[in-house]
Amino acid sequence: AATKLASAEKLMYFCTDQLGLEQDFQQKQMPEGKLLVDGFLLCVDVSRGMNRNFDEQLKFVSNLYNQLAKTKKPMVVVLTKCDEGVERYIRDAHAFALSKKNLQVVETSARSNVNIDLAFSTLVQLIDKSRGKTKIIPYFEALKQQSQQIAAAKDKYEWLVSRIVKSHNETWSNVSRKMQASPEYQDYVYLEGTQKAKKLFLQHVHRLKQEHVERRRKLYLTKLPQAFEALIPDLDEIDRLSCAKAEKLLEAKPDFLKWFVVLEETPWDATSHIDNVENERIPFDLLETQPAEQLYEAHLEKLRNERKRAEMRRAFKENLETSPFITPGKPWEEARSFIMNEDFYLWLEEAVYMDIYSRHQKQIIERAKEDFQELLLEYSELFYELELDAKPSKEKMGVIQDVLGEEQRFKALQKLQAERDALILKHIHFVYHPTKETCPSCPLCVDSRIEQLLGSRFIRPSERNQKNPLADPNIDRLNLVILGKDGLARELANEIRALCTNDDKYVLEGKMYELALRPIEGNVRLPVNSFQTPTFQPHGCLCLYNSKESLSYVVESIEKSRESTVGRRDNHSAHLPLTLILVNKRGDPSGDTLHSLIQQGQQIASKLQCVFLDPAATGIGYGRNINEKQIGQVLKGLLDSKRNLNLLSSTSGIKDLADVDLRVVMCLMCGDPFNVDDVLLPLLQSQSCRPAPCGGSVL
Repeated sequence: AATKLASAEKLMYFCTDQLGLEQDFQQKQMPEGKLLVDGFLLCVDVSRGMNRNFDEQLKFVSNLYNQLAKTKKPMVVVLTKCDEGVERYIRDAHAFALSKKNLQVVETSARSNVNIDLAFSTLVQLIDKSRGKTKIIPYFEALKQQSQQIAAAKDKYEWLVSRIVKSHNETWSNVSRKMQASPEYQDYVYLEGTQKAKKLFLQHVHRLKQEHVERRRKLYLTKLPQAFEALIPDLDEIDRLSCAKAEKLLEAKPDFLKWFVVLEETPWDATSHIDNVENERIPFDLLETQPAEQLYEAHLEKLRNERKRAEMRRAFKENLETSPFITPGKPWEEARSFIMNEDFYLWLEEAVYMDIYSRHQKQIIERAKEDFQELLLEYSELFYELELDAKPSKEKMGVIQDVLGEEQRFKALQKLQAERDALILKHIHFVYHPTKETCPSCPLCVDSRIEQLLGSRFIRPSERNQKNPLADPNIDRLNLVILGKDGLARELANEIRALCTNDDKYVLEGKMYELALRPIEGNVRLPVNSFQTPTFQPHGCLCLYNSKESLSYVVESIEKSRESTVGRRDNHSAHLPLTLILVNKRGDPSGDTLHSLIQQGQQIASKLQCVFLDPAATGIGYGRNINEKQIGQVLKGLLDSKRNLNLLSSTSGIKDLADVDLRVVMCLMCGDPFNVDDVLLPLLQSQSCRPAPCGGSVL
């Protein structure tokens, strides 16, 4: 039989949100007449209510149950508000249901949305027996499952929000439309509602904004020390100023607006300035924060420490300059105890002092060497009686050191004896072979500087390249005369050609040179034996001898060649670089004969002002007259001489020196305080100044 409920003009259902606002919500009333009912949910409030007795409520529920039982419709007891439930009330409600036959109990909480669906599905299963039996879960177990489900849904929803929302300027209306179709959004809204979903969105946006502000703050704080360095680098200006007073000083600086921006609204992190990423200037009100004040104090401390360290470096240098214990060449380990104190170690690392000491040592060593060079010049009479080979004996070196030993400039290099002896030998070599290579002022020798000056004034690489555009720039040409008697010249020429490539090219110091050889063994006054021909312009001459007769031939040939070119405009032979070599004899030369030939060769070399090379040691030549090393040495010297001559090569249309109107001779001493440029440039800058064939300048 149908169960009828009559409730005319009564609301079918209502929500607590409608209380007092009923007119704002849609209302449905119970229909008149019969309403079919298939089952009942008998609700029991197990919370502690005000002015309400639970026993009376349970008595009312018991009476209601008796009335509903007459309908023989299925019933389920629903315990509500279990989230605030009293344990005794829950226990009594279960006892009530247990006293009735087949009466099931479902513990629920509408606020937490726990077991609400379970209550209805349990009743539906009782009504429709064909449905599977529903398992009833206790409230706390269901709450745990619900919490896990909500937590999982929350994690997925937060992942969705973090994937979609990248800017703190996003709005809920815009983002919620984007997420509407996402299952992560739908599941969370179903479990927790739209308001909680919106709340999580707002929390994410707030977090994004805080992260953005913090990044900007770090950027500004990183840039702030640079601004202090640029605007207030002087310690005297800010040493006694607080951060607040320093702000006024900063505003007065010309470059203030390059580093800072003054905002109309403050604080800066609550304004739109945080979104102006192109403007990296520092908000001026940031200086009022504690981190900025700490950076200002750190800047002050840095300037004070730098000043103190500079004072320590200055004091250390003064100690070095005034200490009588610091002499040229003294090691740091010996000097440290005399000049270091605790204050020095407190402010700077020892490596810094070692660097200062090293540079100071370099300066005083250079000064000591210059003073010692002056001392050698003052005692020039000590070097008059030396042999021409400039190799003094140990006895002579002892005499030199005894004479100079009492001089303070000699004693100053006491700890640098090897360098001091080297300076003496270099000075002796310079006395007897005064060239720019042996000059004590090398590489600042006046001769070298004059060559560079004249070369830069007259030599134009573009013009030189235009003369022979087809020439290989990597190959230079060397023309060598080989002078020797009794087959020595031809034999050596063949040996040198054997060392060349198939096209007569010789590799020297990694570069390839075209080598032209002219062996001469007869009378040089005959055209066939002339040093120079219309197609052969010699760059040097290699003179060979292995006996007194062959040495005499060399001397006579050189003198004849020079005599034949005296007065000629193309007088190249007079300045031709010469090299005299004693050739190994076949077999084992006797010691007396070899020693005698070496002495004679050295004397002739001194007379001719040419280079003398000792004979190669036995076994080095491998059957050759001279070894490959000596050949390379000769060609390298020849190449250097050719380069020097090329700097002042003759040009067409240049007059001979005999035709000049004015001759100027200047003497410049290496080491003089006068600059070579200041002396020569007024002459070289003249339009009529051109290089002469033999070098020098013609006006």
